[in-house]
Amino acid sequence: MKIFGMHYRFVLGAVFCALILSACASQSTLEGPKNDGLSGTESMDKQKRAAIRMQLAIDYYQQGQQKVALEEIKQALISSPDMVDAYNVRGLIFMDMGEKQLAEDNFVYALKLAPNNPDVAQNYGWFLCQNGRERQAMPYFDLALKDSKYTGVSKTLSTAGICSLRLKDTVAAERYFMLAFRADPGNPSVNVNLAKMLYERGDVEKAHFYIERMVKAEVLTPEVLWLAIKIENKRGDKLSVSSLATQLRRRYPDSKEYDLLQRGAFNE
Repeated sequence: MKIFGMHYRFVLGAVFCALILSACASQSTLEGPKNDGLSGTESMDKQKRAAIRMQLAIDYYQQGQQKVALEEIKQALISSPDMVDAYNVRGLIFMDMGEKQLAEDNFVYALKLAPNNPDVAQNYGWFLCQNGRERQAMPYFDLALKDSKYTGVSKTLSTAGICSLRLKDTVAAERYFMLAFRADPGNPSVNVNLAKMLYERGDVEKAHFYIERMVKAEVLTPEVLWLAIKIENKRGDKLSVSSLATQLRRRYPDSKEYDLLQRGAFNE
């Protein structure tokens, strides 16, 4: 079964309102907390400088200046060596660039500093799931979901569902996706994966419910359009098939999905 996942750019945290992953790196060691004997005011100033550096890191990343973003994180850690979010973001940076060991080092260190941090647990779980360690990942999703103040519930339930599918545990996957839908009915990954699971199980009317939501919301990737076409074809709705096929042809004429449509390969 093909798993539909969104590209993950995680929202991180308690201290910042929008910390996002980036790529590229130069640092292989982890700084640890230091007692530098600063007064309360000096310590607060350092924390503020670190927060500014982290926001700069985000801004540079969004501009595609990945190396500069990573340098800003390094500077943030100089000011605040025990900043959990900095290690969390840096783990995502290394994950994004394929530096698996460095990514894991940073996630593990962030969890050492804050063992119950739901954002770190979520991101480390996703890292493990992405790297063939799905069974190890599941407890970290559960850890994130235990935090009653955690704002990323739908995201974590969705990633737990995706990870369950990779374990071929469709029962658990459906349970996670349904919980995620209740938490955030507009989550595209959740709706599409539910539609896909239900279609493959032969429950085309329920599959139609979820895929139609995405079509109406104009989440019209080639994968979504092709799945919608297959569902409508199974339902015998030729008018909808024709309309969706026109959109697929117009938007993605070079896609593999349009090639499948042209060949009438509804079961591939």
